[in-house]
Amino acid sequence: MIPRYARKEMVDIWEPATKFKIWYEIEAHACDAMAAIGVIPKENAEAVWKAKDVEFDVARIDEIEAVTKHDVIAFLTHLAEHVGSDEARFVHQGMTSSDVLDTCLNVQLVRAADILLADMDKLLAALKMRALEHKNTVRVGRSHGIHAEPTTMGLTFARFYAEMDRNKNRLEKAKWEIATGAISGAVGTFANIDPSIEEHVCAQLGLRPEPISTQVIPRDRHAMFFATLGVIASSIENVATEIRHMQRTEVLEGAEFFSMGQKGSSAMPHKKNPVLTENLTGLARLVRMTVIPAMENVALWHERDISHSSVERGIGPDATVTLDFALNRLAGVVEKMIIYPQNMLDNMNKFPGLVMSQRVLLALTQAGVSREDAYSMVQRNALKVWEHRMDFRELLLADEDVVKALGVDAINEKFDMGYHTKHVDTIFRRVFGE
Repeated sequence: MIPRYARKEMVDIWEPATKFKIWYEIEAHACDAMAAIGVIPKENAEAVWKAKDVEFDVARIDEIEAVTKHDVIAFLTHLAEHVGSDEARFVHQGMTSSDVLDTCLNVQLVRAADILLADMDKLLAALKMRALEHKNTVRVGRSHGIHAEPTTMGLTFARFYAEMDRNKNRLEKAKWEIATGAISGAVGTFANIDPSIEEHVCAQLGLRPEPISTQVIPRDRHAMFFATLGVIASSIENVATEIRHMQRTEVLEGAEFFSMGQKGSSAMPHKKNPVLTENLTGLARLVRMTVIPAMENVALWHERDISHSSVERGIGPDATVTLDFALNRLAGVVEKMIIYPQNMLDNMNKFPGLVMSQRVLLALTQAGVSREDAYSMVQRNALKVWEHRMDFRELLLADEDVVKALGVDAINEKFDMGYHTKHVDTIFRRVFGE
């Protein structure tokens, strides 16, 4: 991913130097385990650890690979340059390249998941803070982009919190599912390496042994991982889209923070554009772009092919680096977001009282009016509000049929805003448990 949308901590996971360090740890731990059961001499296993503090030369490994056309062999050759060819002769014994590559990839994905989970905690904290702050800030709810009934800004933040909390739970499960390693040798039969080697290496790296591998770890695990990242990205877009709508000039119920010295347009100095949330919408597309290739990687030929390999070299860094950046950007947007409560009320009152139409409809049916007649009575007055911006309550009070069915006091009572917010506390307890 380009540096513009990348954070160092996540990028570092995918640097070649990090990858080679993990490869080294896999090989060294495997040697320890082989020595423990007498397969190789203990002194040879100990010799491998001479390279513990070595910074592997990426350029040198690339130079060797240019000849060998094999990345793992190139690394092993470079490792022998540090350890000594005789001391290193048992390194990789009974193993296959996928043992190293797949186990390493899963270590990287687990580390990436840990960063993403911390990101989600930051976003959840921001959403909760704003939800509590605006728990009773009334705004109009919209369906199909049209005024529906009153809700609160706190409920808007709370539903985004609940969605992200579900996503965190999904990511925790995806992390668990991807946290397996395989040191099972060619075609996964352990013919040339004892299963205890795998158990030791996985324990040292914080993984579980893959119950049954072929020559690769099954790719349904990876498909699930990237699918989860795609769902999280879609939720980011969900929040971003709502904020973008709120920032529209004719709505202006909320807006991204506009910092001192910030410019909105090269041509129009008055502009304040929702550039961060627009950017998040685009980044979500990039993360989702990795999901289908991950799913297509599940179907490999027989015990192994490498059609998945080139895909994962791209989507592993791209999806995790992009999502890490997006989650942090969204957390910042939510934390600093400007809310305009008065604009929310002004917007709701552009069509005075109209959002109470359902309550009047229900009252008429409860008063004995058929639903068809009640709907007609309410709608004929509502349409006048749409067309002429008249006051809905005044129109109802002037409608003899409505007054006859409900009475003046009952009509007035139907315009109490508290009716629509009376269960906010219940919803908040369900979401936040407090």
